[in-house]
Amino acid sequence: MSSAPKYIHHPLLLVSGDETPWRLLSTDYVSQTQFDGTPMLKVEPEALTLLSATAMRDIAHLLRPAHLAQVRKILDDDEASDNDRFVALDLLKNSNIAAGGILPMCQDTGTAIISAYKGQQVWTGGADEAALAEGVLKTYGESNLRYSMVAPEDMYTETNTGNNLPAQIDIQAIDGEQYKFLFMAKGGGSANKSFLYQQTKALLNPDSLMAFLDEKIRTLGTAACPPYHLAIVIGGTSAEATMKTVKLASAHYLDGLPDQGNEYGQGFRDREMEATVLKMTQDMGIGAQFGGKYFCHDVRVIRLPRHGASCPVGIGVSCSADRQCLGKITSDGIFIEDLERDPAKYLPDVTDDHLSDTVVNIDLGQPMPDILAELSKHPVKTRLSLNGTLIVARDIAHAKLKERLDAGQGLPDYIKDHPVYYAGPAKTPEGYASGSLGPTTAGRMDSYVDLFQKNGGSMVMLAKGN
Repeated sequence: MSSAPKYIHHPLLLVSGDETPWRLLSTDYVSQTQFDGTPMLKVEPEALTLLSATAMRDIAHLLRPAHLAQVRKILDDDEASDNDRFVALDLLKNSNIAAGGILPMCQDTGTAIISAYKGQQVWTGGADEAALAEGVLKTYGESNLRYSMVAPEDMYTETNTGNNLPAQIDIQAIDGEQYKFLFMAKGGGSANKSFLYQQTKALLNPDSLMAFLDEKIRTLGTAACPPYHLAIVIGGTSAEATMKTVKLASAHYLDGLPDQGNEYGQGFRDREMEATVLKMTQDMGIGAQFGGKYFCHDVRVIRLPRHGASCPVGIGVSCSADRQCLGKITSDGIFIEDLERDPAKYLPDVTDDHLSDTVVNIDLGQPMPDILAELSKHPVKTRLSLNGTLIVARDIAHAKLKERLDAGQGLPDYIKDHPVYYAGPAKTPEGYASGSLGPTTAGRMDSYVDLFQKNGGSMVMLAKGN
């Protein structure tokens, strides 16, 4: 009697190569032991807390060299628009300020996301998630980062948790004697540009697929702060598997996938399609902000196996605050990806005087009808320099203003006389006027606009458009 062939396992996502520049944090809290004759790596909880805290602090202030080089490339490209270059130069200036370690690169310091891969020969004694979360707590508590996480007390009532917890922490078992990590801080703007489309095999031909991608990529708009690292995943064993792959791909975590599939269903990168889609995004004319070439820095397209009755397609981005880094714990110690600490090297030697040639100055001290008349003279894509008083108001403030209207109290004069800036700053460092401050997504307040404008308010709004 013949026996069945021995099963050989084929990983779905087989990533090869590691060119990560590593920085040693410590050799403490790590030791080697044995169990049943097998070498084991013993990791104390303090190692997880140290790595988590360091990673979340680093990614709030520092970027990968490769990302900064892509931003600099925009300044050197003759095909880039003035708006592309303006955005790129401001991003490089911002990265230099953030690298000082006081002000984070973005006011939305994000949901803390930790994807961990624990070798079977790593022993921690349990409570890994708690130790990692403690590191998040430490950094958000001690740094000038914003607390963005809200907890539901019931279906409709929420309260800020006051420490940016809970974090999203996923721990997966792998082979080996090391503990690997991907740390991310995902702000609302880019997280909200994650999309799942349930399609069918009818999509899987060049004409249909490219037309579909052209339509859907345009809907990303600019509200998530381009230029983007765009990730597209076609297929997947489930909807959640597709979207998890999108997130990993947007962080370049899957760059080492093979270039082709096989009969076992391994995922692969389609580099030819990546180049085609990147060219498509350049030809859209959207650019880094309204008008230009640099809607995306790069594109990752990954093909996965699927159930014959399903064809999920996932699309997502990593934004200009490209916040992620790798970590690992081995017998040699605790290591973290070495991010760029001197982003000034990417700044151009020339001045930025020419970038103000087409800027229109707007005096916000004028009466509101005069501000509206001045703004109406200029088309979309015009860069403005605003000078004067702004009212800072976001979701909660708008809800309170609506409550006034519902109670018959009307809107206060300040919301009628001044433009409204949709923003929520990070914590204010000692001696500073404000913490990191930038616009939030305009669409979040759209449901209030018609009502407020009927009552004379919100006539001019400053926010991230789409």
